[in-house]
Amino acid sequence: MSARDSKNPSWNDQFKSTNQRDFNLQVIISVVFGLSAFLSFCVLRPKWTSLYHARKKQSGAASRLPELPKSLFGWIPVLLRINEAEVLASAGLDAYAFLSFFRYAVKFLSVTLFFSLTIILPVNYKFTGELPYPPINATAPFIAPTFLFEDDTKRPKKPKIEKDDSYLWMYVAFAYFFTGVAIYLLVRETTNIIRIRQAYLGSQATITDRTLRLSGIPSEMRSEEAIKHFIEDLQIGKVDSVMLCKNWKALDELMAKRMTCLRKLEESWASYLGHHHSMRHSRRTHRQGNGIDGDEESGALLSRSEMEQAHATPADRPRPTHTIRYGPLKLYGRKVDAIDYFEEKLRVMDEKIHALRSTEFKPTPLAFVTMESTAASQMAVQAILSPKPGELLASLAPPPADVVWKNTYISRNIRMARSWSIMIFIGFLTILWAAIVAPLAGLLSIEVIDKVLPGLAQALEDHEIIRSLVQTGLPTLLFSLLALAVPYLYDWLANQQGMTSQGDVEMSVISKNFFFIFFNLFIVFTIWGSATTFYDFWQDLRDIFRDTAGIAYAVAKALEQLSPFYVNLIVLQGLGLLPFRLLEFGSVALYPFYLIAAKTPRDYAELSQPPIFSYGFYLPQTMLIFIICVVYSVLPASWMITLFGLVYFLIGGFIYKYQLLYAMEHRQHSTGRAWPMICNRIITGLILFQVAMTGILALRGALTASVFLAPLLAGTIWFTVYFQRTYVPLMRFIALKSIDRASSPQLPTPPESAWDRDTDYGQDVDTSRDTGLRYINPSLVRPLETLWIRKPGHGRPEHSQT
Repeated sequence: MSARDSKNPSWNDQFKSTNQRDFNLQVIISVVFGLSAFLSFCVLRPKWTSLYHARKKQSGAASRLPELPKSLFGWIPVLLRINEAEVLASAGLDAYAFLSFFRYAVKFLSVTLFFSLTIILPVNYKFTGELPYPPINATAPFIAPTFLFEDDTKRPKKPKIEKDDSYLWMYVAFAYFFTGVAIYLLVRETTNIIRIRQAYLGSQATITDRTLRLSGIPSEMRSEEAIKHFIEDLQIGKVDSVMLCKNWKALDELMAKRMTCLRKLEESWASYLGHHHSMRHSRRTHRQGNGIDGDEESGALLSRSEMEQAHATPADRPRPTHTIRYGPLKLYGRKVDAIDYFEEKLRVMDEKIHALRSTEFKPTPLAFVTMESTAASQMAVQAILSPKPGELLASLAPPPADVVWKNTYISRNIRMARSWSIMIFIGFLTILWAAIVAPLAGLLSIEVIDKVLPGLAQALEDHEIIRSLVQTGLPTLLFSLLALAVPYLYDWLANQQGMTSQGDVEMSVISKNFFFIFFNLFIVFTIWGSATTFYDFWQDLRDIFRDTAGIAYAVAKALEQLSPFYVNLIVLQGLGLLPFRLLEFGSVALYPFYLIAAKTPRDYAELSQPPIFSYGFYLPQTMLIFIICVVYSVLPASWMITLFGLVYFLIGGFIYKYQLLYAMEHRQHSTGRAWPMICNRIITGLILFQVAMTGILALRGALTASVFLAPLLAGTIWFTVYFQRTYVPLMRFIALKSIDRASSPQLPTPPESAWDRDTDYGQDVDTSRDTGLRYINPSLVRPLETLWIRKPGHGRPEHSQT
């Protein structure tokens, strides 16, 4: 004990005392924040329908959902009554699988909470005399291995040894039982998703289902005819069409430059015509003309229909100018009429685009082959087509609207180089995050605060409320903010890897963000949080490597010490921050800035688009919360962690259900591909739970009981292999037996718009089931964008190209 500690016997931190006041303060703060966000949403929802009902207004699939009452709380029972079949029909299998995880977690945590309250808690109280409330270090005393202490001054002088440790076999029994429950529910939920997926996809014949992505095409086969003959010679079916990807880089770049030029032209016209005044006048006229009360949408976000009907009026002002730079280092410049300049530049670009579209481009080793039947496509993607490694690899094709065409002509070497570079960069980021997370862990200990900032610890000790906020609220808040901000970086990195579909990008975002939040904010935080000083950390690490059994001991020791932090984290996330997702606080906060920056009708129209729901941002943190609940499910304080974990998933399932159905747009491109990733993370949590229980039993001297967990760990690993071989393929492919069979009477017939994965979101394209959207680069066929401005004297918007 340090000298300061000896002078202050009350000096303690979350690792050394049970402070009910800290816990209660965290709950109160979280409830106040969450309740204020929820009530704000209830008030704003009927007023800002263009934001909070955006998907219901603009999505054909969501139009069949029931209308929500405009009363303060009347919408809640309506949303709760929407069943799984309606969710599936209106939001698709991606949303269904996402919400299935919440249902799975609620079922599992309900079971664990029941047994925690009825058996685990009473038995622990009987044998240890402890009644853990709140769960701050509420774990039974244990005998720590001597190697965990550097010297005799750190070793407990008289560790408390239970006279009767037979109750520890209860941990073994519940480890087996909870693992069995988790696996049973997992298999049951997976079987249900597979049944629905096979029934729906097998009964369809969209162009996506009939198309395969063929990569590694040798140079002698890079033509549509050669590819068609090769596939048909395999005698698996007839080929309907072949889209050989080519190097369209010059055309795509020119299209992007044209769009930039078009926006500048629109800004010039808007500046000349006084478009801001015209937009406001158009909104008032449009509302009054349709008999809408001016107060009903007071302060509401601009809707798309209002943008499209807005028009500019002539204004008595000079025409805008544009400065052309020229000469050495662009030092000289002269001003020209901006409208004339950009109109002429746009005309030249249009001519170049028309010329490029008729040009022959260099073929690439990638093609999209559309078969005449779904069965033929499925047989191709489930087979090996060529005896040469890396040649003629068939895989499932993404929907046409989901293809990232600019990445189709990137060579495999460049794509591999990007992938490895980003992996190395993420490795460096991992070290950086560890350096950032370490100070967060230090905030949990008054001793560490005192060593870094002398005097601050004493000030915190003198002010209980401030100390509680710093030790309890600040680390969890910083943890949550870091988990919220970093995924944007990983999303950008995933988009730089050169993947050819947005579905692959989103799966990569989920994987990267989960790695960050699990490793950097769980494993690393647990390691740093268990060490009061850096020296102790390196000393413990050295001892762990000296004795392999120390891994389990270290995990158990750290988890027991950090239980208060994870309770506070779940409380903050579930009660405090989740309701802010319902409020869409980010969109609301940034809207005034976007509105100020908007200059043209196109800018205002983009403001009315619903926000995109990205599974890569929301799913990783949810999986981490579940893993924490699993790991702590048998500990004496498990009932509190399980209780707030259950509350988290109940609230989260409700909030995300509303967003997926009514508020936010989401691309239905992966047909539930995230579910196998969820399953893998659940199994990872079970393995970590079993390792932790092994260490905890060993720490408490029950070595025989800890050995009995070895078969459970081996069985879980075996189940992982079995699950990957048996269930995962059915989540990737369509079984041949499922194709073209009659729809099951137990399943609802989905509306066409819900399961048409060929829809090009945000574009007016033909998405009918007869023609579908073909696999072709939009730059080759898309009509050139027109000018969203009505010039003076024109009754219709001016078009830059007919």
